[in-house]
Amino acid sequence: MHIFLPRYFALWLFALLSVIAPLMTQAGMMIELWWGLAAASWFLTIVGIHDLLQTHHATLRNYPIIGHMRYIFESLRPAVRQYFFESDTEPTPFSRESRSLVYQRAKEEIDKRPFGTLENVYAQDYEWINHSMSPSKITEPNFRIAVGGADCTQPYSLSVLNISAMSFGALSANAILALNTGAKLGHFAHDTGEGGISTYHRTPGGDLIWNIGSGYFGCRDEQGHFSESHFVANATLPQVRMIEIKLSQGAKPGHGGILPGSKVTAEIALARGVKIGEDCNSPAAHSEFHTPVGLLEFVQRLRRLSGGKPVGFKLCIGHPWEWFAIAKAMLKTGITPDFIVVDGAEGGTGAAPIEFVDHVGTPLRDGLTLVHNTLIGVGLRDRIKIGASGKITSSFDMARAFSLGADWCNSARAFMFAIGCIQAQQCHTGRCPTGVATQDAGRQRGLVPLDKAPRVAHFHKNTLHALAELLQAAGLMHPDDLTTRHIAVRTSGDQVTLMSTLYREMEPGALLAGNLPGPVYENFWIIANPDSFQPYS
Repeated sequence: MHIFLPRYFALWLFALLSVIAPLMTQAGMMIELWWGLAAASWFLTIVGIHDLLQTHHATLRNYPIIGHMRYIFESLRPAVRQYFFESDTEPTPFSRESRSLVYQRAKEEIDKRPFGTLENVYAQDYEWINHSMSPSKITEPNFRIAVGGADCTQPYSLSVLNISAMSFGALSANAILALNTGAKLGHFAHDTGEGGISTYHRTPGGDLIWNIGSGYFGCRDEQGHFSESHFVANATLPQVRMIEIKLSQGAKPGHGGILPGSKVTAEIALARGVKIGEDCNSPAAHSEFHTPVGLLEFVQRLRRLSGGKPVGFKLCIGHPWEWFAIAKAMLKTGITPDFIVVDGAEGGTGAAPIEFVDHVGTPLRDGLTLVHNTLIGVGLRDRIKIGASGKITSSFDMARAFSLGADWCNSARAFMFAIGCIQAQQCHTGRCPTGVATQDAGRQRGLVPLDKAPRVAHFHKNTLHALAELLQAAGLMHPDDLTTRHIAVRTSGDQVTLMSTLYREMEPGALLAGNLPGPVYENFWIIANPDSFQPYS
């Protein structure tokens, strides 16, 4: 019985005292003291039972009575922090300001702030969007883009904000149910993560972007190799709207991973196409292709097998010559993906070695700019849509990504906050206090999908509304209109420049003409080999 777990200690302690205290009064032992203790125990027992039964706060359901201490400390924290601890804007890795914004928009509470900015507007790297003296008027903020190139017969109208890749197994069943139900309510897409399509993805019916990693979960044979028949069975589901090949991710690019057999439950085994209780391996590299040309042939193959749905790939930029090799392979084969998702090294819900978290992979702005400029330089930008993911929580985060070349944004941790995550950073331990990132049935119980799903939809809707307000202030009508000329950056105390100066856009067809702008292209474009991920010697 979950009721006897240690985290319910306070509840049964006060329940016990509520019985013992009246007995002590009957024994004539300090009657006033024991009656007072009895009254307090009755009150706290009632509070604990209410916490256990209510559905709005996962922390209180999982930690009755003592969970209130978090909210007490949260209410006292601003005053304490002001004199002793961190500021609202200090990222750890997400600042209290960022988390509060998500909570407010998810709960449809007031997200306005009095008394001016908390930012130091004269600090180096401070950014802002320049406004217009002729603001626009946007009547419909539900911005969407069409994804699907010339070879795609089932293009998809995609929201510009979607749920980024998080697998069932990493997240709990209730978390997946809440996210997908919210995506269904808000008419946006939910990336499955590489853990396969579980029943918790299917039941609500929200649109899915099926993420296929090196383990080929959901489309593998018994030896772990890609299986066309298993792929077709899932890819042709009406709920699956796009297919994404995961080459690497921001959390731990180039690392791979393993889910120990002890964590491979019947439900996880069913979703991933593996055996219950056996180690579940995600190799660092794919086995279906070994060259850039092979990757694009795999893209074409999946597009055909899926019946013409949009197929693309996701990567965190590493060696520039490897990305350039893929671009050259597009030119060589004539095969292009329908989309590319650029994941920044600052992204990632998955736990990883500290060196990978801090020092492996290219940050989003640099990776996004490189991909966007390369496609312009080879004349393919208009054929391929670009998604961006990596620490995106606000409409300004989105606006910055759009200005650098993104067509849409994905967010993982912001949507985790929307369903109750408190940034306890226990995702890898199984002891998530809010039931978001755990397979512990007792902790999952705290997260009630029917309560949290509307918050997912609310966060999406209110963030797009805020984005529309930013665009209106800048005199624009759609995120597509944003460029680096609209974003200003303070490069030092008295120097301000436009982002277009820091992130220059390439001239169309420049790479085809042999114009190599800057040291990255000068050093690595010439050695990129479309037939190998190894550079020309």
